[in-house]
Amino acid sequence: MSDTIAILNDTTRCTGCEKCVAACKEEYELGRDRPWRAQGAVSDLSSTRYTTIVRRPDEHYVRQQCRHCLEPACVSACLVGAMQKTPEGPVVYDADRCMGCRYCLAACPYGIPRYEWDQRVPYVTKCTMCIERVRRGDIPACVDACPEEATMFGTRAELLAEAHRRIDENPGKYQPRVFGEHEIGGTSVLYISDIPLDFLAWKPDLGTQPLPERTWAALHKVPPLMLGMGGLMTGIYWVVGRRMKLASEAAIELETAASDIQAPAAEAESGEGST
Repeated sequence: MSDTIAILNDTTRCTGCEKCVAACKEEYELGRDRPWRAQGAVSDLSSTRYTTIVRRPDEHYVRQQCRHCLEPACVSACLVGAMQKTPEGPVVYDADRCMGCRYCLAACPYGIPRYEWDQRVPYVTKCTMCIERVRRGDIPACVDACPEEATMFGTRAELLAEAHRRIDENPGKYQPRVFGEHEIGGTSVLYISDIPLDFLAWKPDLGTQPLPERTWAALHKVPPLMLGMGGLMTGIYWVVGRRMKLASEAAIELETAASDIQAPAAEAESGEGST
């Protein structure tokens, strides 16, 4: 995946100006921010904010956006293929296929996808790494707008080389790792930082194994389980139906027998009355 397109964020250069946020909002006509359900602050990721700046103590600023995992959990969790991994690398969303289950929201280890709570027909929203701009030969709007060059665009191989070069040439300035190089199989949005970035994920250590591989051990059992349950339910339905049919037939036989007994008695009483 050396030719996968990627973004490198250097948090030591970010000043928190949010010009990347503004450029993204303008590119996708997202409108003004407003708080919605399950949103801690108006500046959190939302259906009107695909990228944002997380403010940490001592004037540290970290840009948050979809990590575009190399093996995305959201894609594997989507039952209808609404979440898709493009050949170029970015993970995109097809609203026409979405059935609104929101499994992708639960599956993402970085808590990225958001729901349009304010819409009558809501969709899932997230950063697409401006894939349409890239296909036209441009760079993502957020990268283009950054005045401090805190975010770079290129191939993943190129950006990993640049990230390691900066770390090696500036001992003590950065954490000794590239965030996103190996986590859960790697991501296409990478970070180098002077502070730990564990707060961007659902737990500090995500491991290196891709999440789809972890879930497949359980998910591949679903079809046979469903078939087995279907067979069991069919068997139960047949047995119960058979018993109900037999009970109904027995009741009819009893009614017939009772009517056969009552008929002669009624005739006898009728004969005695006539004499």
